Amino acid sequence: MKATSIAFLIFIVNCNNKQETIKPTKQTITESVYASGIIKSQNQYKVFSTVSGILQKVLVTENDEVKIGSPLFSIVNESQKLVEKNVILASDYNGFTINQGKLKDAQALADLAKQKMSNDELMLNRQLNLWNQEIGSKVELEQRKLAFESSQTSYQSALQKYDDLKKSLNFVAQQAQNNLSISYKNSNDYIVKSSINGKIYQININKGEMVSPQTPLAIVGDKNVYILEMQVDEYSIVSIKKGMKVLVVLNSYKDSVFNAIVTKINPIMNAQSKTFTIEATFTNSPSILYPSISFEANIVIETKQNALLIPRNYLLNDSVVMLKSGKQKIIKTGLKDFQMIEIISGLNKDDELILPKQ
Repeated sequence: MKATSIAFLIFIVNCNNKQETIKPTKQTITESVYASGIIKSQNQYKVFSTVSGILQKVLVTENDEVKIGSPLFSIVNESQKLVEKNVILASDYNGFTINQGKLKDAQALADLAKQKMSNDELMLNRQLNLWNQEIGSKVELEQRKLAFESSQTSYQSALQKYDDLKKSLNFVAQQAQNNLSISYKNSNDYIVKSSINGKIYQININKGEMVSPQTPLAIVGDKNVYILEMQVDEYSIVSIKKGMKVLVVLNSYKDSVFNAIVTKINPIMNAQSKTFTIEATFTNSPSILYPSISFEANIVIETKQNALLIPRNYLLNDSVVMLKSGKQKIIKTGLKDFQMIEIISGLNKDDELILPKQ
């Protein structure tokens, strides 16, 4: 009995020590890069104001559809109102039309100077005629010449003053008009408008709250078109190209896989997360989508059919397998997924392998 028991135990030990073997199999393998991210509406952006003030009115509600230029928010600033009134007053005061009286006065002075000049010229000519007839004194002739030259200078000065006044009035009037246009532009900035045709997805502020250019007021985006924004690590980015197929699993549709294609590769890495941002668009999308839904994806790098494969855990140091005989053999590998790896050379489908000690 004891001999039989010992033989039975030896048989069990031998059976337990017998290592399981596998053979390479031919299957289809797909190599892919894992990514994760969120859904974003196309053209999605945060709405900001360019001015500061108190939010006077919220002109839209969430889920409203808007067009380019649609008013979204009204902001009020009492100081700006006073500035605008002052600019309007200045524009009225400095308007060219309202200052025509000054220009007419200058013109009248020029006309008067011209008349005096003409009269002095006439008196000079008369004195010259008398002098030619040897009538009158040379002193009187010189006085007439000086009077004419003085009135001539006065007339030229009056004309110059008229021109200068006209230029000055034009300049001041145009400057006032420009200030008025700037004021109207600034006033228009107090109405925040949509930059796209889309939908209001989120409103972040309530009536009566303080607004500044750093305050995000709302989120607006396209109402029908969505993009997948995902993060890929720096080790995988060089394998990804535009047009590659993407297999997407949304957390809101866990039992379904949706197809997309890579449409954009942002060329700069996020230094903090060590990732690149990739964008893709659906080729078949869910019937209902919302921004910020999270997802996981596999970007398909390459697919090969009838490839010779072994499980990845049978590979040692990325290039060595253990044969059934216990010998190690160097192989060349190709595509790989999470579980399997392609054998390019070094093995055939009849080779038996054992699991190497890692």
